Amino acid sequence: MPDNANIAASHTQAHGSSYDDKPTQPQCDSTKPNEIRQSRIEPNAIKHESVIAKQKQKVIFIGLPRTGTTSVSVALLEQGLKVAHMAFTKEAFMQADAISDAPCFSDFKQLDELFPKAKFVYLDRELDSWVPSMQMLLSRMLPHLDAKIGRFHPIMKRSFRHTFGVGVVENPQDEQHLIDCYQHHKTEVFNYFASRQDLLSIDVSQQGALGQLLGFMELTNAENHNLSFPKLNVGRNVASWDEYKHPNKISANTAGPEKRKYFDYKV
Repeated sequence: MPDNANIAASHTQAHGSSYDDKPTQPQCDSTKPNEIRQSRIEPNAIKHESVIAKQKQKVIFIGLPRTGTTSVSVALLEQGLKVAHMAFTKEAFMQADAISDAPCFSDFKQLDELFPKAKFVYLDRELDSWVPSMQMLLSRMLPHLDAKIGRFHPIMKRSFRHTFGVGVVENPQDEQHLIDCYQHHKTEVFNYFASRQDLLSIDVSQQGALGQLLGFMELTNAENHNLSFPKLNVGRNVASWDEYKHPNKISANTAGPEKRKYFDYKV
């Protein structure tokens, strides 16, 4: 998983985070498979944020974990962009040109309000390969996602609780539950961005997908228009982002003028 995902909650509090980590209803509840829970956006909490209309265009990846977030992040580093694979502070979002993984997949509506010039990319993957990959990931992550004693960042815990019901449903690794969560998330994304031109959907395993992404970002040239993504974070290797060294990597916990404060919106 990405850098500093396990920063302790006490560390967050010490730096004045305004994030509200109270329990919320998960977006996906497998006991009600036909229901998509709606996120709550509080306009007053977003309107005052200083980022609106002041930042250059960003690309925000809103595909779920294990859909290629590491591959797209590394590929864009190689294109010269500053990239955050997870972002738990306002400053991380401000510094990065591209952001993926938590909390992007759970908070895309709020981030769309905060960054009206951003482009969004949904990462798709065949369910027959995504489900076992996600089960493997959760088997390693669940102890650290515990609301009280887990060592992962509170925002990361909240994203997984909201999207996968971690800490709410009895077995978040259940195959049908994960299928429901994937489909609910995908439906919500496409309903939200319906008739808009600022969403791209790609499957990173497809030939030429990187060239398609670069075209969407208006970064194509004669050499990169038909590129494909490298295959990273495959199998049981879930730490390759940490292992990849590059000067353009933006830490998920980057501090700025407001230290490690996050945005004030509620989900």
